[in-house]
Amino acid sequence: MFFEITTKGILLRVRLSPNSSCCKICGIYTTPDNENYLKVSVISVPEKGKANSELVSWLSKQLKIAKSDINIISGELDRYKKILITNSNEQILEKLNSFMPKE
Repeated sequence: MFFEITTKGILLRVRLSPNSSCCKICGIYTTPDNENYLKVSVISVPEKGKANSELVSWLSKQLKIAKSDINIISGELDRYKKILITNSNEQILEKLNSFMPKE
């Protein structure tokens, strides 16, 4: 699973791909350590935080929550990011589960 519920909120693991033609979910990426990441593509370039800002904006629209509820807690300069979503409710969990590929 690419997210987990913690006492502070939902910890979401994202593998970001900048310079894409559109913002979209590209599936699940599994690292050699067997950690799952949600693969997300954004249009912005990876300079001066533009791709990170676009990721936060896109996630807030997809999850229908405020941008202030989404914090990148690690991976600011890396493609592998850990994001804390402080506003956690059933609708957010349902939406995150809907990001899973259909089997």
